Amino acid sequence: MFREVAKLVIYRNIGKDSILFQLSDIIKDYTCKEAGKEETIARIYDQINHLLDVATVYGFDKNLWHNYLAYLLATCENPFSITCEKVGGQNGTVNEFAKSDFKIIKHLFDYDFSKLEEDLNINCFSTILHYQSIQKSGKRYNRNVSEKVRLLSEKIEQAKDEEEIYTIVTDFYRDYGVGKFGLNKAFRVRHTEEEAILCPITNTEEIHLDDLIGYEIQKQKLIDNTLAFVEGRKANNALLYGDSGTGKSTSIKAILNEYYSRGLRMIEIYKHQFQDLSSIIAQIKNRNYRFIIYMDDLSFEEFEIEYKYLKAVIEGGLETKPDNVLIYATSNRRHLIRETWSDRSDMSQDELHRSDTIQEKLSLVARFGVSINYSAPTQKEYYEIVKSLAKRYDSITLSDEELCKEANKWELSHGGLSGRTAQQFINYLAGKVEE
Repeated sequence: MFREVAKLVIYRNIGKDSILFQLSDIIKDYTCKEAGKEETIARIYDQINHLLDVATVYGFDKNLWHNYLAYLLATCENPFSITCEKVGGQNGTVNEFAKSDFKIIKHLFDYDFSKLEEDLNINCFSTILHYQSIQKSGKRYNRNVSEKVRLLSEKIEQAKDEEEIYTIVTDFYRDYGVGKFGLNKAFRVRHTEEEAILCPITNTEEIHLDDLIGYEIQKQKLIDNTLAFVEGRKANNALLYGDSGTGKSTSIKAILNEYYSRGLRMIEIYKHQFQDLSSIIAQIKNRNYRFIIYMDDLSFEEFEIEYKYLKAVIEGGLETKPDNVLIYATSNRRHLIRETWSDRSDMSQDELHRSDTIQEKLSLVARFGVSINYSAPTQKEYYEIVKSLAKRYDSITLSDEELCKEANKWELSHGGLSGRTAQQFINYLAGKVEE
């Protein structure tokens, strides 16, 4: 194994700390008699433990060794894989190195651990090659990555040679992408001392636009704008504003699920991270995906100045915003920034230039080309939402009249008329019936 791994060229950046390279070093040291049996066994078990951790995180099953090798191919970002995610396999000298690496990968897939196990009197490799994982909820592991990696693993298992593997892997890069951006839907920002890092959100909510009852005009506006963006046409930054609990955030989460398969990705960011916006955009501007930077419940108090970072990034800085980036925000405030009577020029005692303060604050909203209003439902609309939600539960057997009567009691003491209140009421009924 160690001789094969040492010959990798394109995939050499997999990392010396990876399970693959660590196992290679362990086998090398044992073969060259630089390590005894007890030390070798202990080091092997460390890597098997690491492999089981990875398998748990990504829901791998059956042949964990094959799944892991496929995972390395799916997540290894290098000039070859990043180019393939844009155009697929292309003619070029680099293909000679790629196919040489894939020949090594094929040998690693077929590597026989039985002699090593016999020498060391262990059976851990035989176990991971025929592994049956414990069934668990999709919320306990990264289902998006798991399904794609296991599909790639199964195809490589059936490949006869490096030529077939080349086609399989380059098609995979073209269809799904590579690395964290290719395999994950959504990301959050983690700031370190050196830089802002985009970390995958491994379990996103599987919600779709049809799950949001009503607001058809609002949803269509959002669909039209997002579809134009995904298809590479001109699109606008969008602000969804209005009453709380009306489905603003739900709509944006649903949009991600609707268009993820067409290359849409989402980055969630909070206002204290706005100073990292330029760094974040620099990391994504040359990738073959469409990114929505998502800001939930956006608003500013009069003393907060973070909105100035946002204004510069959206429109106004020297560097133009890339075509593959849009900003979607939700807010309960139409104008985002809290205004006071002292902002009015005719009410201020020290303002020299009339309306400058107001114009500076309103200029942020003007940078959102699409503004969509989500207002609280009327009582009739609220009842319709409740009845539609109740139909999704066979256990709720109340008549429409009884349902509306109870829903009315609920909203009076639980935040008023809104889709969120309706959903909470239905959750209460469903839970009560199950109990």
